[in-house]
Amino acid sequence: MGSPIHLFLFSMVVIIYTLAMAGNAAMVFLIWADARLHTPMYFLLSQLSFLDIFFTSVTVPKMIAGFLFGWTSISFVGCGAQMFFFMFLGAAECLLLALMAYDRYVAICNPLHYPSLMSRQTCLLMVAASWLGGSLNASIQTAMTLQFPYCGSRRIPHFFCEVPSLLRLACANTAAYERVLFMTGVVVLLVPIAFITTSYALILAAVLRMHSVEGRQKALATCSSHLTVVNLFYGPLVYTYMLPASYHSPGQDDVVSVFYTVLTPMLNPVIYSLRNKEVTGAMKKVIGNPFWDFLLK
Repeated sequence: MGSPIHLFLFSMVVIIYTLAMAGNAAMVFLIWADARLHTPMYFLLSQLSFLDIFFTSVTVPKMIAGFLFGWTSISFVGCGAQMFFFMFLGAAECLLLALMAYDRYVAICNPLHYPSLMSRQTCLLMVAASWLGGSLNASIQTAMTLQFPYCGSRRIPHFFCEVPSLLRLACANTAAYERVLFMTGVVVLLVPIAFITTSYALILAAVLRMHSVEGRQKALATCSSHLTVVNLFYGPLVYTYMLPASYHSPGQDDVVSVFYTVLTPMLNPVIYSLRNKEVTGAMKKVIGNPFWDFLLK
């Protein structure tokens, strides 16, 4: 690893990755183990944690190996596989976050119809749709990116195989494909953002009409957690995939990518657990430790 800065970066990546894996695995386990969390909202949340476990594992272990052993090379097939699974899981999470906003909209704005509108079958279809949409997006992006000739430098100016960084190495005109990339960004990023914004505008209007202070506080706590996760995840992705390449450098892309590849998967379970009484209650029940009772108050 060599220099102190490499040792520091290696230590931080390992710690954050370990916390992300442990936090998301704990969230999946809590939702599975506690019958009170067997609801549509927590089912979708468990799917988000499940996606995050694999999403961060697509890039971070290779990054750790690079820091630890200097294994910074990757085969063309390996690069394509990493790009496919990154695009697949990332797009699936984008779509799932939008569907989670719909779940909150139905729960708060149409509570009487919630059991029928958010049945188990509907939840399964929503999850399947997010996975199918992610796989379709990844298949198109990976196939189109890998068909370009790469006859110049093979040194990727990034810490993993991401579409914008690979396009910089192509020795062909990529302008037409960049327009396609922009359009898929509109479908996968901007449409869900518009859907989420509309859902929460309607939710806010409904919350402000609530007479119960406790109900209002509970709704705001749940929704603010979701909006925090949405902003942390969508913001950096919009910067990377929607802005023209001339607006950001490879160094800036590295920093921004850290947010959605490493930090957000670590923060998601923290944001959802510490601001949710039902999750903290399930955690206290499983752990049964006075220290955690004090910490989670």
